[in-house]
Amino acid sequence: MGKLAARLPHFPVSLRFAWLNLLRNGRRSLLSILIIAIAVFALTSAGGFGLYTYESLKESTARDTGHLTLSQPGYFTQDEDMPLSNGLDNSQALIKQIITDDAIRGIQPRIYFSGLVSNGSKSTIFMGTGVNEREFDMKGPFLDIRAGQSLSDVTSSRYDPAEPQVMLGIDLARNLKVDVGDWVTLLATTSDGALNAFDFNVRGIYSTGVPDLDKRQLYIHITSAQELLASDKVSTLSVFLFETAQTNVVHQRLSQQLHQRLNASEQLSNTSDQLSQPIEITPWQDRAFFYNKVKDLYDRIFGIMGTVMGLVVFVSLFNTMTMTVTERTREIGTLSALGSYPSEIVRGFLCEAGLLALIGSMLGAVSNALMCVLLLFVDVQMPPPPGRSEGYPLNIYFSFELVALTTIGVMLICLLAAFFSARKGVNKPITEALIYV
Repeated sequence: MGKLAARLPHFPVSLRFAWLNLLRNGRRSLLSILIIAIAVFALTSAGGFGLYTYESLKESTARDTGHLTLSQPGYFTQDEDMPLSNGLDNSQALIKQIITDDAIRGIQPRIYFSGLVSNGSKSTIFMGTGVNEREFDMKGPFLDIRAGQSLSDVTSSRYDPAEPQVMLGIDLARNLKVDVGDWVTLLATTSDGALNAFDFNVRGIYSTGVPDLDKRQLYIHITSAQELLASDKVSTLSVFLFETAQTNVVHQRLSQQLHQRLNASEQLSNTSDQLSQPIEITPWQDRAFFYNKVKDLYDRIFGIMGTVMGLVVFVSLFNTMTMTVTERTREIGTLSALGSYPSEIVRGFLCEAGLLALIGSMLGAVSNALMCVLLLFVDVQMPPPPGRSEGYPLNIYFSFELVALTTIGVMLICLLAAFFSARKGVNKPITEALIYV
């Protein structure tokens, strides 16, 4: 023991004594450290998986709906009497006004409509979205093209206006028994209430991973959608940002900008300008029903898991420290007889518990970091979540903030367990402690 103490001259005296006392019962101390390490590893791994899930769902939702959505007030709370009756006029002027913001990556006009799609012998209901070719760049890996290609650029010389293009969901294409290069007919109601039908060439087949969408969804060029619906309006403008974290800041900035323009237009009585009409800005969180429900569920699961792990650590450390205090009862009595205050003796046990918690937490954090790195090289697939048809790779985020919070929590639990154990030992009368066997 003397040699070991000499090797640690830079440690404070209390920590050095705590370390030496832990070595007196090395096997018991090692078991306590392993229990703490397992608890920290489990909590940080589960929390890292939750962070990965939150981030994935957040990016998926933001890339699907846009970080911000500009529309007529009440667009998402009331039904349209006719297609595009609640749409935006003169959308290009609105795009030119707000695209100058440095945080905005792009603005995509969209048209949402429905109708019937037919292969000539079979018809079914569809939910269509009119987009431009940049839409698929914004979606990135969250749109899986199974066959063919995405919609061509209408300004390209290779695009043939006589052959308008359509992309079909994989299950919709399967039900219609069509493939890339085949033709389908879209029938929809125009903004005036008439029926209109166009033939479209199947450009690609894709999957969203959601069976209900894959059975009904399709994409066409926004110009084709406007021709089909006989209107130059758009349903919404989806604003995509470079950083999702900037959503609230850009939301406030655009709200102020549009409000100032509205006031200026009202003073000039320019009622013909679309920008003089109120515009509603909806952040992606308000349209992320699935994300919000999953986050609430995971928060509760991880909360219960953390509580259970905390109880396990508390019971384990309480048992360890109780045994330690019991075995050292005569030593406690001797220290008391020599003039040591009860608070000093308790502080010694607290140092031992804190050292156990620190070592165990460090070991658990290192194990969590190694697991995060390992999963980057080993492809572990998770089963499809409810409502989806495809699994996803298992990844765990390593968060220094999460490790710090877990370490602090475990430290407090260990100190609490040590305090309750040591307090009972030091309150024993000195004469009784000295003759304790």
